[in-house]
Amino acid sequence: MVGGFKQHPVDAGCSEYRRRPGITPRSECLQPKDRNKVILEPGLTAAFFELLTNRRHRLIGDAAETQGERVLIDGDKMPGAQWFPDARLNYAENLLRRRDDGDAIVFWGEDKTRRRLSFGELHDRVSRLSQALKARGIEEGDRVAGYLPNMPETIIAMLAAASLGAIWSSCSPDFGAHGVLDRFGQIAPKALIAAEGYFYGGKQLDCLEKLREVLPHLPSVETVIIVPYTRERAGLEGMSSAEHYADVIAEQPGGDIEFAVMPFNHPLFIMFSSGTTGVPKCIVHGAGGTLIQHIKEHVLHTDIKENDRVFYFTTCGWMMWNWLVSALASKATILLYDGAPFHPDGNVLFDYADAEEMTLFGTSAKFIDAARKAGVAPIKTHRLENLRTMTSTGSPLAPESFEYVYSEVKNDLHLASISGGTDIVSCFALGNPLGPVWPGELQARGLGMRVEVFDDNGNAIRGSKGELVCTAPFPSMPVSFWNDARGEKYRAAYFERFPGIWHHGDYVALTEHDGLVIYGRSDAVLNPGGVRIGTAEIYRQVEQLPEVEEAICVGQDWQGDVRVVLFTRLREGLTLDDELVARIRVRIRSECTPRHVPAKVIQVADIPRTRSGKITELAVRAVIHGEEVKNKQALANPEALDLYAGLEALTE
Repeated sequence: MVGGFKQHPVDAGCSEYRRRPGITPRSECLQPKDRNKVILEPGLTAAFFELLTNRRHRLIGDAAETQGERVLIDGDKMPGAQWFPDARLNYAENLLRRRDDGDAIVFWGEDKTRRRLSFGELHDRVSRLSQALKARGIEEGDRVAGYLPNMPETIIAMLAAASLGAIWSSCSPDFGAHGVLDRFGQIAPKALIAAEGYFYGGKQLDCLEKLREVLPHLPSVETVIIVPYTRERAGLEGMSSAEHYADVIAEQPGGDIEFAVMPFNHPLFIMFSSGTTGVPKCIVHGAGGTLIQHIKEHVLHTDIKENDRVFYFTTCGWMMWNWLVSALASKATILLYDGAPFHPDGNVLFDYADAEEMTLFGTSAKFIDAARKAGVAPIKTHRLENLRTMTSTGSPLAPESFEYVYSEVKNDLHLASISGGTDIVSCFALGNPLGPVWPGELQARGLGMRVEVFDDNGNAIRGSKGELVCTAPFPSMPVSFWNDARGEKYRAAYFERFPGIWHHGDYVALTEHDGLVIYGRSDAVLNPGGVRIGTAEIYRQVEQLPEVEEAICVGQDWQGDVRVVLFTRLREGLTLDDELVARIRVRIRSECTPRHVPAKVIQVADIPRTRSGKITELAVRAVIHGEEVKNKQALANPEALDLYAGLEALTE
């Protein structure tokens, strides 16, 4: 045993490390064809990350200019542990090591835009913009903000900022002015790079008016660069400091990039919490921790190789954008899509997969469920010859969605439900390409992550529901929160519930297969009669009914206890009646428990969600109790909250 891992005699690359004979799957297991039945053991100590970076088995190649001998100091402190304290590196340099004519980025826009950049062209564009930003005074530690769609220029801008040691932060252009200011107003960016418009759902949408509203409230901004998308050269009236992107990069010669060599965990990204309970938290992530964690997840958990073609349906306001971009470090091609995934129908992303020989298709559980309900059946209409892996995140992937993927998408791919979050810019639980896939389960805890489940008293449990925790430091823990010099907000966010232990806020259980089932956010867990119920258990049952498009479930304080209230959005043209309510209740009672059965079932026209697509139980709960929702601008559809206010049915 070395560092808690079983040795394996094969010296054939990191994917061969620490493996044990697999478990023959039971008949109900969805086992992809021709896979070795082998399970990677979770790593539990710093030895795992040392193995990834040592000279003999270096997973991350030439990631560090200087690596140093120390892997982890103050490893007994959380927060406070320091990874690779002597290392020096640059994140952008690691993503730009390849410079040939192969595809680095392929972009499809909803307006039928089709573009591609080679690795050489990507390097050239980053070089030009890096020089231009440097000429405008951008240097180490400055913030560069992006208000952009998921397009090549967004990646170019992030890499240019990172090459200089600046800190990148972004949000998607569907954010309104208040949402932008709630985020960028806290971090005082020196440069703002924005698109003049974007396309969504068949509409062309303008960003310049919102920019004119935002800029007067961002006095720190000295440079504004406008990227074209919906029109070639938009008028920049009312923005005196704004320049056209084409002009900015044309003034520079390109060539080699002078990368700033920085400490391992120098700030790279500032990311934002959803902000549905107040002003968003500004979460600072370090370059080295982000890089090593992403490469580990890509190469070991997701089987990404050089020349693979990796896609994730995401905006640049969601952490999966950052996760996707890091695939360049594996010398893979990244495939970008910007627009509505069901415009004009549910096949466009599968069309993309065929046309661009996609090897990894990343999406959300909501997309998979929507495709299932829409009757999308790519197995009958698309080849998907190169597709090896499909990943899902954003919310728990129901067992029925696993069955749908294997029966209606492709029957010999690796389907991985993954979960982590903005807080760690990575995952706590992911797939295992060498092991069996079990419906409804996340296959494995992240390698090198000491992930456990605690009961309310802080005891580790297995087989019962409890709190997802991580009991040892890991490299992608946030460096800090912005404007939190004493670290009080940081500690309060993760370490107050169980001191010295990362408390993530998911309500989960470990399974007999050493996988994980997520039952919802623990802050949204229902508690009728003192019994804890995860909302995901209810959604799984209700949303199987063909009449129900989606649902949201909250607890209402009622007569000294809590009663379960279920709001349902039905298929267009349908009305909730007593017969459907009875079927909903019978299904929940028979498949869950009587405690799960809602006291009230109410039809609504819309369900509020964050801009990354997650439904917002806490906001709905606040509205039905007459409490203020502090930051409606954090929602993609804040007007939906009005549907829940003053409902007569909730007074009975």
